[in-house]
Order: sequence, then structure tokens, then C-alpha cells
Amino acid sequence: MKRAVLMTTAAAALALATAARAAESATSQAAPPAGVAGHEAPLAVEEVVVTANRSPRRADQVGQSVTVLDEAAIEASQAVSVADLLVQTPGVSFSRNGGIGSNTSLRIRGAEADQTVVVIDGVKLNDPSSPGGGFNFGNLLLGDVSRIEVLRGAQSTLWGSQAIGGVVNLVTAEPTEPFQGSLEVEGGSRETAYLRAGVGGASDRVVWRLAGGRFQTGGFSAFVRGTEDDGYQNTGVSARARLLLTDVLSLDLRAVRSEGRLEFDGFPPPRFAFADTRDVGRTTEFVGYAGLNLDLLDGRFRNRLAYGHTATRRNNVNPDQANTTVTFAATGENRRLEYQGVFAVSQELIATFGAEAETSEFRTASPTASRPNPPVASAEVGIDAVYGQLQAEVAPGLTLTGGLRRDEHEVFGGATLGQLAAAWSLNGGSSVLRASFGQGFKAPTLFQLYSLFGNLALEPEQADSYDAGVEQRLLKGRVTVSATYFARRTEQQINFVSCAAGAVDPLCFNAGSRRSGFFQNLSQTRAQGVELQGEAELGRLGLSANYSWTDAENDSPGSDRGRRLPRRPEHQANLGATWTFASGASSTVAVRHAGESFDNASNSIRLKGYTLVDVRAAYPIGERAEVYARIENLTDETYETARNFGVPGRGGFIGVRGRF
Repeated sequence: MKRAVLMTTAAAALALATAARAAESATSQAAPPAGVAGHEAPLAVEEVVVTANRSPRRADQVGQSVTVLDEAAIEASQAVSVADLLVQTPGVSFSRNGGIGSNTSLRIRGAEADQTVVVIDGVKLNDPSSPGGGFNFGNLLLGDVSRIEVLRGAQSTLWGSQAIGGVVNLVTAEPTEPFQGSLEVEGGSRETAYLRAGVGGASDRVVWRLAGGRFQTGGFSAFVRGTEDDGYQNTGVSARARLLLTDVLSLDLRAVRSEGRLEFDGFPPPRFAFADTRDVGRTTEFVGYAGLNLDLLDGRFRNRLAYGHTATRRNNVNPDQANTTVTFAATGENRRLEYQGVFAVSQELIATFGAEAETSEFRTASPTASRPNPPVASAEVGIDAVYGQLQAEVAPGLTLTGGLRRDEHEVFGGATLGQLAAAWSLNGGSSVLRASFGQGFKAPTLFQLYSLFGNLALEPEQADSYDAGVEQRLLKGRVTVSATYFARRTEQQINFVSCAAGAVDPLCFNAGSRRSGFFQNLSQTRAQGVELQGEAELGRLGLSANYSWTDAENDSPGSDRGRRLPRRPEHQANLGATWTFASGASSTVAVRHAGESFDNASNSIRLKGYTLVDVRAAYPIGERAEVYARIENLTDETYETARNFGVPGRGGFIGVRGRF
């Protein structure tokens, strides 16, 4: 019933928008607003941020902490996976269970990996069948991605449940010419090969692009002391089209599909100790989006009615397991219907509002040799929401933003969230002061409630997040420095609790059978930190650097109170230096440092800090092609991001890319 009311409200809003079109005044003098996602208006500014307000805004009007990686930055990095690129940005850390393709957990400002919302072309990617409902970055390659925005801090007001740590928004490439294409080929160490290509075009009425890629590597052992290499293969395709049906009405269609095959190591019986095994995991991911955009009142009132669908299917097999080779199977699907409106009340005041109806479902099973046909855990849940936000320039250079969201969860009832932000641009935009406050709300996932390890007594996670910072441009904009302080407090955080052999806790038993663990709320966690960043363009020399101090602790009563949360380095830093020659060729040295961390809640297992050095070079061939090469981990550093899992040693790669 609640869902019907919410979506009826959305439909009514769109109907009112249509009526407004008939009555729109041709004499309106207000400037058109930035467009909503999927139908963006061009803005005559140097930098635009989309994710913070779900529609484009000038960077100096955004009070939240955001890092923008454009197409040039993505290409210059020569990164293959999204996670390897994001870890070079402030406040972001990750852990990986082996090489590319293996389970990869990305954390923003010390939050849990499943407390980050990931969006590609307007569709949330989080997987309802994963334990925390988060997104595994292991299978996400850069492919045809042309822009990434990393929004740090609690952002649930506009982005909904799970956005406690932040939001990662990825946008695939869109053509700007009547016909254009791209082709890239790369190869190198560990029998690695990568091919990707795309073609598309833009006319007055139609913009379209098709792209695909194939990546494969022989890899290395996922088990740090193993001798058997664990390879990975990934095939992905994407498509997008925007059709201008009338001067004010357009249709967006987007789809992304990937298939990954990963060899990994496991825990063979009888001792169940981590070792070389012949396990293979297959993952298929699909993202689909359809959106109808209606622009009214000379572009002042922009509306979007959209449907998004994601489906993730995972199947793990071990040919050496008796009775059944299948060790794990899961399916997670998410369906989302939403309306969003952006209305420029005046040049200084913009309102953003919307309604959403989301349904998630999962199915999972874990067969074993002794239990080849276990019961299948499955469930479905819905969450509906309405939200509104106002952004106003209340004084020259001073922009204030405030918003509210109301979530209605089928199981856990309602929650109201708020968000405030301020951005003050001074000295002609050379100085910007920023501050924001945001709340987060994350209901227990279907897996945490209904799987073999589920706990129906769980409560939702809730968080309050603050940050404040300053950005300063020097030497006529050639040098930019910034500093940000952040803090977050999370209550009722959900963690997995292991059951020892002699455990007597009633939650260690499910239907009379002992289980290896269960999910349980912790009372509280907290995080605080500082992010420093600087960039400089000094003639042919380009410099970039960032440092993050992240103090993330368990603040719950008990023996682990005050201990650092696992796999979160307290200190991280990145340094890059690029020299561009007169010919257009460039060479780069990039250094990444991660301080020590711990692999468990009691902090008894220490992961030492490490420093990685990469070198890169690129040489242009004409105006539309270049040859590039890099050496990763130049010093062949040995390190761990997760205990007993291998990491890549020194590797060399060379490639060529071109556009036509």
C-alpha cells in the first residue's frame, strides 16, 4: 500500500509537469538549472560535480567532499580495474583476496565495504545476495568508463540505504561526433592480455554507443604460499542510447553486462586450512536502465521517470569435492522505479525532489560433501522512499544545501534522514570553504537475515557523518591544495561473529545444527581523520599528492573496544610526478604507501605497511593514437592487504590505443 502511494505521488508529479508544459511562460527570465542525471545541460564552467546533488553543479557550490576523475585522468593512470584507480584517491582503501577478479572490498573513510553505494550510468550496483549487500569491485574493470566521481561521507538523503561511507558514480563514454570509435590492445606479465573497443555516434536526435572488452591473465597463486597460478578472465559489453523524441522529451536506454571466470584457492578437508585448490568461480552481472526525461519551462523544470534492474549470479565449483562439485550458488536481483525532479525556482534557488520504490531478492545455497543438497535460502524485501533538497545561494559565493529523506522498509519500518552542506567561494573562486553533515541508514541485508548465518533479531545500522575543509588555488590556478577533517559515528553496526568449537551461544545453532558463525549488531564504531591533497602544473612538470589519516575504531563495550577496525590502514599516501616532453610524450613515477593494519577485530594479526612504486610512459602517434607502457611494483615489494592472500609482484605491460 505504501509503495502504491509513493509511486502514485511520482506519477502525479510527472502529470503536473506535463500540465506545467502547457501553461509555461515564454517570458521566464530564470536561468535553466543543471540537468538531472541522464539528461544533462551543458554548463560554461571548468569543473562540474554531479553525484553530490544528483544533478550537475559547479564545484565551488558543492559542500561535500568529492574527487572527480575525468577521461584524461583515467587514461593517464593506465589502470585496468576500478579499485586500483580509486585507491589512489583520498580516504579510499581496499583489500583483495588475490589478483584482479578476486573478492575486492573498497572502504571510504574507514566505513565497511558494504556501506558504499556504487552507481554506473544511474543504476545502483550493490548485490543483494552478498553478505553485506555491498558491491564486489573484483569483477569491475574500467572498460568503457569515461568519468568517475567519489563522494565521501554519509549520503543516504539522496542516494538511499547503504551510502554511509559514500558513493562511487561511474559514467560510461558518450560520443560527441557523428561517428567515432576507439580501440585499445594491451599485453604483459603473467600472460595478461586486454582488448577493448567501442563505436558510436551523435546526431541532433540520437546519441548511441556500443563497447566491449576481453581481459585475461594467468595470474598468480591466491594462496600466498601456493605454487599453482590462479587465472582470471572477463568479458564485458555495454550499450547506451539517448533518443530526443521531441524538443523537450527524451528517452535514455543503457545496459552493461559482464562475465567473469576466476580460479581461486580455498579450504580443502579434512583440516580446512587455506591452501592451493582447484576452485573456480563464475560471476555474471547485468545492469539495465530505461529513463524518460521531460524538460519544461524553458529547461527550468527537469523530470526523470526511470526503471533500473541489476542481476548478479555467482556459481563456485571445486572438481575435487565429493558428492557435489558445486560449493556455492547465489542470485541477487534489484529492481528500482524512481521519479526525480529538479526545479529552478530562481537563479539562486534550486529544488531537487523524488520518490523511489525498490525491491531486492536473493537466493543462495552452500553445498558440501556431507550435505550436497542443502536447503536454499531465499527472500524478498521492498523499501520505498521520498526525498527533497533545496540548494540556495544565500549571499554572493555562499551556497547552502539542505535535504530530508523518508525511507519505509517492509521489515524495519520507517526512518527519516537529514543532510546539510555549505560551500563558500571567496576571492573570486580561488578559495572555497566547505562543510557538510549527513545521516546514514542501512537495514540488515537479506543474507544477514535469512541465510544459513542469518539473525532475525538484527537492527538497522545508523550513522552521523561530519566534515569540514578548505581548498585554495595559487599561482593563477596552477597550484591547488586542500585539507578536510571528517568524523563519523555508526551505531548498531553489523558484523560476522565466528563460533568456536566449544561455543554455547544459542545463536551458534540453527535448527539444532551447529553453524560456523552468525551476524550480530555491534553497539558502536567511530571514525575520524584528515585528508590532504595537492596538485600543481609547473610548466612541463605535473605533480599530485594526497595523504589520508583514518582512525577507525570499535567503540563497543567489550574486550575489543578501542581496537582498530580490520584491514583499514591508519596512514595512506599517494605521490605522482609527470614530465611531458615537447613531442607530447610523457613519463610518470607514482608512489603509493599504505601503513600497517590488522586482519582481525582483536588486532592480534598485524599486516605490515608497504610502499609500491609504478612507472609509466606514453608516446603519441599523431593526434589520435598513442603507445604506452608501465612497470607495476617496480621494487617487487612483498605485502598483504588480507592475511595469507597473494599479491602481484613486479610486472611489465605495453599497449596501444587509438581513436577514429
